[in-house]
Amino acid sequence: MTPIFRQNLLRDLRHELLGVLQDLAAEKVSAGLEPPTLDQLDESLQSPKQWSHGDLACNIAMRLAKPYGQNPMALATALASAIGQSPVLSQTIKEASVAPPGFINLRFKDSVYAQLIFSCLSQREFGCVVQTDPQEVILEFVSANPTGPLHVGHGRQAALGDCLAAVLQTQGYSVTREFYYNDAGAQINNLAISVQARAKGIAPDNPAFPQDGYRGDYILDIAKAYQDGETIDTADGLRITGSGGLDDLDAIRQFAVAYLRREQDFDLKAFGVRFDRFSLESSLYTDGHVNRVIDRLLASGDAYESEGALWLATTRYGDDKDRVMRKSDGGITYFVPDVAYHEQKFARGCARAINIQGSDHHGTVARVRAGLQALNIGIPKDFPEYLLHKMVTVMRHGQEVKISKRAGQYVTLRDLIVWSSGLGEADTAEPSPEQLQKGRDAVRFFLVSRKPDTEFVFDVDLAVSQTDENPVYYVQYAHARCCSVLAQAQTTVEALADSAQEIHRLFQSQEIEMQDKERLLCLRMAEYPSLLSQAARDCAPHLLAFYLRDLAADFHGFYNAHRVLVDDPSTRQLRLFLVAATAVMLRRGLGILGVSSPDRM
Repeated sequence: MTPIFRQNLLRDLRHELLGVLQDLAAEKVSAGLEPPTLDQLDESLQSPKQWSHGDLACNIAMRLAKPYGQNPMALATALASAIGQSPVLSQTIKEASVAPPGFINLRFKDSVYAQLIFSCLSQREFGCVVQTDPQEVILEFVSANPTGPLHVGHGRQAALGDCLAAVLQTQGYSVTREFYYNDAGAQINNLAISVQARAKGIAPDNPAFPQDGYRGDYILDIAKAYQDGETIDTADGLRITGSGGLDDLDAIRQFAVAYLRREQDFDLKAFGVRFDRFSLESSLYTDGHVNRVIDRLLASGDAYESEGALWLATTRYGDDKDRVMRKSDGGITYFVPDVAYHEQKFARGCARAINIQGSDHHGTVARVRAGLQALNIGIPKDFPEYLLHKMVTVMRHGQEVKISKRAGQYVTLRDLIVWSSGLGEADTAEPSPEQLQKGRDAVRFFLVSRKPDTEFVFDVDLAVSQTDENPVYYVQYAHARCCSVLAQAQTTVEALADSAQEIHRLFQSQEIEMQDKERLLCLRMAEYPSLLSQAARDCAPHLLAFYLRDLAADFHGFYNAHRVLVDDPSTRQLRLFLVAATAVMLRRGLGILGVSSPDRM
């Protein structure tokens, strides 16, 4: 085995290439010019448009030629020669050739492919990083106000957050998935008076119904449950029983919040999302933490009185204007408990705190960070990190779906899962576990398959279709096709993994020759470790969905071009190993997304 390619083929190759290029560049540059960086080299390495040109192309000579005062072809020739003379790279690179106007085309030795297939198939940690002292990350997402069912925007947060948490864990981070309930303030009061009105028989279209009240059918469900004395248990152990008293607004408020928290817990469970910790905004008031933060901000000199209100000079920390902390009527503005909550996160000793929120929270970023800076306790300026996403438009039967009868104002996450399970309008029965799994798979994959800061149209008709245009079907079908081939060969992924060492003998025997689409599929799998590293570093879980789509396309291309179960035993065995390795990589990637890997479709 070649040690350098034990796991992260392309990553280690880049590092070795960088050393060679930096050494050579240092000899050729004039005084004061810096050698190339790893980022520059990463950008210069690419897959050739024609596979006859090699396995990997490098255009670093063209990037360096002008600043270094070199002819690009001459510099590329010198770099190719240096690569060929490298004791380490010569173990893995079969040929380094030069092509106009200054490309360096690299061809790998067969041993590289042997080791890569072996690693993908037999090493569970392929692509993962093990840290002896894992860094703590608090990842907060969903954090829906307990005033109604989860909507599709919350679903996008749930998919992004759960996937990002799994990606971070592959890179050795210790991740706490956290849900923060905004269970205090005006919206919660509107919820309570809405439930109270419905319990008293006041319908939403009645002029006596609260003007800012919630009008969805779920409000009537809460009112009935409260009057029936139902007991509510939430995920963090809270138990509330409805007293039925219509004049006890505080009791109605507590019951309504608990009821909706349970509903949200149910939806998240159906979506396959779990949380490690739940935090309540109300607790920051009851334990006095909000008032203590206000006192400390006053003592810092960054707070001042004006127009009967208490302000924080957030402009001193980059905000566009100062912000009110305490209004003239004594009410606390919503960003103050956010400051208190994030101070608690920092005190818990996390290396990173990442919040996934809707893009409508953009204004929150500057003021929360400003409040944390004003506390003057050493909190970094970029704490916490924010991943802001845009909302989702839902299309069904060719038309935009704007309102859910149950929610009254928006499409719920539960609606989306049920619709994506394939149930029609006439279906009244609850979806079966298999149908729910199908719907959950589609929703999770779709909602993570775009950059968070881009608008996204969720096409329900596409989600239930069984065509190549449906990305989740396309990827899952690639896995099912792998399993079908292995079944026809009367073997399994596990059996081939147990005999994976045989891959090296196949290549050493020189009885086989890799074909272009086989090499392409191998190199796609080789990108997996660096892909996970980038997704974790940039908080970009959508990259994994992109990768799986590309991997599935490469497998389908290989399958359509080459028969697997051929008569030649060496070729047959190699291709079975390649199919099994692809199945493993698809299964791993889909698992991180929280999507199933069916054996047949």
